[in-house]
Amino acid sequence: MLSKLSVILLSVLATLYISLGLLLHWGQTKLIFFPDSYIESTPQDYGLDYQDVWLSLGEDRVHGWWIPAAQASTPVLLYFHGNGSNNGDLTQLAAILHQLEVSVLLIDYRGYGKSSPVFPNETRVYEDAEAAWQYLTQERQIEPQQIFVYGQSLGGAIAIELATKHPDMAGLITEGTFTSIQDLAGLMLGIKLFPLGLLVTQRFDSITKIKSLQTPILILHGTGDRTIPLWMAKKLYSAAPEPKQLTIFHQAGHNNLPELDQQKYLRILRQFIQSGPIQESSVISNQ
Repeated sequence: MLSKLSVILLSVLATLYISLGLLLHWGQTKLIFFPDSYIESTPQDYGLDYQDVWLSLGEDRVHGWWIPAAQASTPVLLYFHGNGSNNGDLTQLAAILHQLEVSVLLIDYRGYGKSSPVFPNETRVYEDAEAAWQYLTQERQIEPQQIFVYGQSLGGAIAIELATKHPDMAGLITEGTFTSIQDLAGLMLGIKLFPLGLLVTQRFDSITKIKSLQTPILILHGTGDRTIPLWMAKKLYSAAPEPKQLTIFHQAGHNNLPELDQQKYLRILRQFIQSGPIQESSVISNQ
């Protein structure tokens, strides 16, 4: 028979287990999204002309920056940032991307930057991305075949979702992106204590979605990424249909890949935008 102390201990452990499970289930948006409203800089700080863009979603608004290229007929890059950034953190990157002679649209999901202060979730960020797509194709009358969609980290999952809705886009670029929240949660927890398949509501199930995409895909990842492991990029690449390209940047971390070797970064992007993946099923390392 169990002693009284053992019964108490088991009860405490059971209560703790249930409490942690409920936290994972009901509080996971707070574990995924870290919205910040402070804008550190603007494109003007890097000598870029830009326009404020406001997208309406019912009573809410999504804010963005339209950074035009010198030539109006050039391709467009629609960029989605990660879970802990906002547009004010992307101005240096915008200056780098501007060297590709493309127009760039940066948006902040609701809860981030100047967008409406509504706490984000998976459904809302997908809606925000769709609003940006509609702005480009409807208001600016840009052909889908001229739009490349780029997502970093969580933004990559958002970009993949958008690509499932608009297979006619010119191409999809992901950087430092995970396979799914379930995989990421399992990795962070280290041990399989919880039935994550039942607890996870914010799924961002990119590994399933990427299998059905019909657009050229470029996957970028760094060997020094300590947030999203390289094997997730390789798994996404393996699941993706042709044409596709995986480019691995030696020693690049989660947030410094474009700056670590800017010349190679721009060369890879320029080639993809101009010609698509270098070859079908290509894996390239810059070591």
